[in-house]
Amino acid sequence: MPDKLKLKLTNRAVQPSGFDWINIDRCRTRIGKIRARLGGGTLTIFSINIFPEFEGNGYARKTIDTFKASFHRIIADRVRYTAVGFWVKMGFVNAGGGRYVYDKDGSGVRGANERRWFQAKGIGEKAGQGRKG
Repeated sequence: MPDKLKLKLTNRAVQPSGFDWINIDRCRTRIGKIRARLGGGTLTIFSINIFPEFEGNGYARKTIDTFKASFHRIIADRVRYTAVGFWVKMGFVNAGGGRYVYDKDGSGVRGANERRWFQAKGIGEKAGQGRKG
């Protein structure tokens, strides 16, 4: 059943929330939504919501597998305690601070080293500016 999913992006440039929204549809029916940010080969997921009447059918798993084929890095940000098992089963590594990370090349980011890793790659915050999406 999950193989018939369609993902439709609403880019943050065309709506006011500051997030990219991805609708998850199956057979012309909306079955869920993802609040995320895309950029530079990385997808940061802030929430994934499969609507209750569609839960338990593997739709979230299929959606994440689709993303794994398309993005070099996926970050699940602000993961709830009750969702940790899902992200671990999907191959994500605990990066600390409620973040779980999947790297296609397997390099991974490990806990407190995350900020240093981003800085070494030239990605991240500049002093006094904060993060920009």
